[in-house]
Amino acid sequence: MCTVVIHRDPAAFWPLILAANRDEMAGRPWLPPARHWDAFPHVVAGLDEEAGGTWLGVNDDGLIAAVLNRPGSLGPQTGKRSRGELPLEALGHAEAREAAQALAQLDGRAYRSFNMIVADIRDAFWVRSVGDTPEVTVEAIGPGLSMLTANDLNDIDSARIGTYLPIFRAASVPDPDKADWAAWQRLMGSRNSATGPGERGAMNVGKGGGFGTVCSSLIALPGVDRFGEKPQWLFAAGAPDMAPFEAVDLGA
Repeated sequence: MCTVVIHRDPAAFWPLILAANRDEMAGRPWLPPARHWDAFPHVVAGLDEEAGGTWLGVNDDGLIAAVLNRPGSLGPQTGKRSRGELPLEALGHAEAREAAQALAQLDGRAYRSFNMIVADIRDAFWVRSVGDTPEVTVEAIGPGLSMLTANDLNDIDSARIGTYLPIFRAASVPDPDKADWAAWQRLMGSRNSATGPGERGAMNVGKGGGFGTVCSSLIALPGVDRFGEKPQWLFAAGAPDMAPFEAVDLGA
């Protein structure tokens, strides 16, 4: 169960700030974010070496796309396309609204069920498919802080969202100008949950049974008044309480 935290403030110097933990089988091979695809030279994203797609990426137009599983859909399924294709499909567009509209035209039955976030500094959307119907739904994400896991957006019946949504909303918002990500770094690495350390309600899941949090990202997009300034992406190539967050090279 991966997690995305998104904070939107259209009036801020950094209107969109996003954090994501990837939870996956420890043996599934991957590479850190880079320009991995000749067909998508404008995309910086992590590479899932098994299926060739990604879980999270940013393009040169300032669009972010992330995909998450929904309940009971971990791993591939014969006859279904890889969900790792979906962020690359979204990142082929210049704007979040355009990308969300394109995703809504897909046949949801072609993939296992999924949640997605597509966002830029103007708009953000939750894209959902339950996997057994053709419908792919799109819902706008408003200003403020929201969370997405395998469940619905801001669904407090999710143990993780129920525990951490109020904590994130009360925490200090990162200030990329001051390189101040401390509050969110600490929360993304937290192994505590409402039921105690190490439970699935934690943000940072231990690798019991070979499954757990394998990497973490912190991303900020600059506002329109900061023309020419690149996004910031800090990436931890391991559990975020153990691996350091280091800057991703977003240069062309």
